[in-house]
Amino acid sequence: MFENQDKDCMDIDDGVKAVEEMLDYKFTDKKLLEKALTHPSYTNSALQSYERLEFVGDAVLGSMIASYVYLTYPDHEPGHLSLITSANVSTENLARVAVRNGLFKYLRHRAVPSMVDKVKEFLEAVNEEDHTVLHGGVMRAPKVLADIVESVVAAVFVDLQFDLKATWTVVTRLFQPLVSLQMLEQQPQPITMLFELCQKNGQQVEFKQWREDDKNFSSVYVDSKFIVSESSDSKENAKLHAAMAALKKLEHQTGKIDVYSSWFENGEIVTPKRKLNEICLKKKWSKPTYRIEKEAGPDHAKIYVSSVSLKIGNDIFCKEGEQKFRLKDAEGCAAQAMLLDLRHKNYF
Repeated sequence: MFENQDKDCMDIDDGVKAVEEMLDYKFTDKKLLEKALTHPSYTNSALQSYERLEFVGDAVLGSMIASYVYLTYPDHEPGHLSLITSANVSTENLARVAVRNGLFKYLRHRAVPSMVDKVKEFLEAVNEEDHTVLHGGVMRAPKVLADIVESVVAAVFVDLQFDLKATWTVVTRLFQPLVSLQMLEQQPQPITMLFELCQKNGQQVEFKQWREDDKNFSSVYVDSKFIVSESSDSKENAKLHAAMAALKKLEHQTGKIDVYSSWFENGEIVTPKRKLNEICLKKKWSKPTYRIEKEAGPDHAKIYVSSVSLKIGNDIFCKEGEQKFRLKDAEGCAAQAMLLDLRHKNYF
């Protein structure tokens, strides 16, 4: 999958056929899709790679998602619409769209070692995620993955004679599940939340960032007092993780609990399923039981909905998650719903 050089590169005709099946759409001009699946390293001409399509795809995707959000949330203010749109078109989210749909294996490239290694590492990291990551995971998403998604979207757009509505009908399946307002409410932006928390207490927040060797570091100071420091391969994720760690530390000091304590412990991201298991073990509750509530769709695009039940004393709690394309994502979503419910009921 990763050693995609000339001698063992998937035949472009096979790649085009596979993506057409994925989209359930037959291109009138298949050359467009060929270009969308061609990395700049594969050709000396920008006209033969995905670069021009990626340029168009960025704008087209932003317009389609904005329109979808506007129609889906008629009673919400522009600030909310902007947050939902940004979450859906971010490099982090688009890269995960590429991973979910397996698009990288169809890309023609000269196997640039650094690119291939980063994509492989990112794919492994995403496969370890059992909940939807909205603000950045353990490593930065490789831009090439987002580029592929934008290029494929643009190829469909141009092939359909620049018809936005028809394009959205074709490509929307790639993005399921779209990031929703409910998901953002369950996983609010940690940097924004840190500033809001401190602002309510009349405190000033300051981030100090620097780079050392191959790592980016970010430290959080509140009223000039050092709180915590975190590192990552990217400047953005270092700041993000520092904010998450600061929230946890401040909430521990004030006795308040926030959703982030479910996801960030001792400098690492903790998944909802793992957190729920840890709480059950600590509280001496029975282990949570997961069940598939829904399984639908073709083999290449299965949709799952999972529920989790938990017995506490004589009470039985059951929560259902949102639909996901992977079973473990569905179970993670159900676990997250259970954690929020138990926390609301002051069980931990």
